[in-house]
Amino acid sequence: MDPVEPRARRLEALAFGAAAEATVADALAADGWTVLARNWRGAGGEIDIVVERDSKLRFVEVKARTGPDDLAGLEAIGDHKQRRLRAAAEAFLASHRRPFDEVAFLVAWVEGGTIQWIDDAFDG
Repeated sequence: MDPVEPRARRLEALAFGAAAEATVADALAADGWTVLARNWRGAGGEIDIVVERDSKLRFVEVKARTGPDDLAGLEAIGDHKQRRLRAAAEAFLASHRRPFDEVAFLVAWVEGGTIQWIDDAFDG
């Protein structure tokens, strides 16, 4: 196997994911959400997008899928990933001491130009 091939595939996957994140950020902004951060890192985790609207805060995890063989939605976000997302969200809240009426995780599943939303995706 050519050693360049895995790197090229990885770069392609990163570009695909970045495009999906941009699509989701644009859709949220068009729906009246203010994007506070993208690819925010803290406490060993990363939050793809952080948005706010009407004192409601959403930590957005974007999952881009190329086809039906990929895991869909919440199935693609295991317990380990959820723990890292929660830790990053707690770090974000600690560093942005503002009151929010509502805080939740939002999963945006992007496939074929369509976005499916799973709001309040994780318990706790």
